[in-house]
Amino acid sequence: MLFAVTSALSASAAQPNDSLNGQYYRLFTPLTFYHNVASHALSFEETNPVDNEVDNALMAVYLNRPDLVKTTESDLQETGTIREDVDQPIENTIDFVEQVEAPVIEFQEEAPVEVEVQKPKFWTRKGDGFLQFMQNYVSGNWYKGGESNYSAVGSLTLEANYDNKNKWKWDNKLEMKLGFQRTRTDSMHKFKSNEDLIRYTGKVGLEATKKWYYTLQLIAYTQFTRGLKANDARTYSDFMSPFNLNVGLGMDYKVEAFDKKLTGTVNLSPIALNYRYADRTYFNGSEWFPSRHGIDNEKHSKLDFGSQITADLEWKINDVVKWKSRFYAFTSYKRAEIEWENTFTLQVSKYISANLFLYPRFDDAGKRDSELGYWQFKEYSSIGFNYTF
Repeated sequence: MLFAVTSALSASAAQPNDSLNGQYYRLFTPLTFYHNVASHALSFEETNPVDNEVDNALMAVYLNRPDLVKTTESDLQETGTIREDVDQPIENTIDFVEQVEAPVIEFQEEAPVEVEVQKPKFWTRKGDGFLQFMQNYVSGNWYKGGESNYSAVGSLTLEANYDNKNKWKWDNKLEMKLGFQRTRTDSMHKFKSNEDLIRYTGKVGLEATKKWYYTLQLIAYTQFTRGLKANDARTYSDFMSPFNLNVGLGMDYKVEAFDKKLTGTVNLSPIALNYRYADRTYFNGSEWFPSRHGIDNEKHSKLDFGSQITADLEWKINDVVKWKSRFYAFTSYKRAEIEWENTFTLQVSKYISANLFLYPRFDDAGKRDSELGYWQFKEYSSIGFNYTF
């Protein structure tokens, strides 16, 4: 190959410079099999010496190193020729179909904008109430004894709570309950109260941490009407007899558990005052009528200092069952008073519910019972109307 190329170049050196017009391009392009190389080798006609030498060089390669041939003349023809129009610029002609006039913008007077600024709601209010009934009939010859009775109980709870979202809060709750009972065997009273309560609970708190507050708590409670017993002419309690006032200084803990289904507060007051007042002095005891309120004979009031714990909790067990609990315990380190109110509510429909109320109580300031000691217990179940707002 090198010898053939050298021979071709030597032959061209004898030619004038004008013969160098691209006749050697076949030697420097990728090696191609050209058809005219074989035809010139078999022809007897005289050809240009340069072309003859190039053809001889290519033929020597075709015969000795066919592996160097990359393509054929037929492949080149299928590829096509070089376009000559690519150097001509492409001109685009644009015809205006329609000239759009510039839009006319009319400036209108600015409409008045009313800005309403709402004050933050620091107060939240809520409440609930119910009116329920219970009836029990026992025939006169019932083998286990007992007596028929009818009863009704109504309750209303109102709450107004203040929270300025900046450490201070003030909670207010007013609870009112009143129920009456009628029994056939009571010849002295047509109706007797079986549930009677007016109670206010107020707490002022200063945030200490996320769930703890420094708190001053006040609890005040009495009743609406007289407390009576069957076939007994005595009055055991009445409005403001007794009246209880509890003031405690301590800390309040905010309870949130079970995905906020259990909510409420627990108050711990290491410094507490318990004041009890009775307007009628004969309620407070004599040698014939022992005191039930812990007030000394012929006195109107009693004052004790000590510590107390209160807890108000509400647990929504599921969509129809709810449990409300109130726990109160006070001790002067000479006497103790414990109350635990439990109300289980079964929501039958939107306005119909059934209640089970359980209320154990301990008070060692009164007379000791021969069977229960200082413990007292109250229970009732009822069904009726309820409303929450």
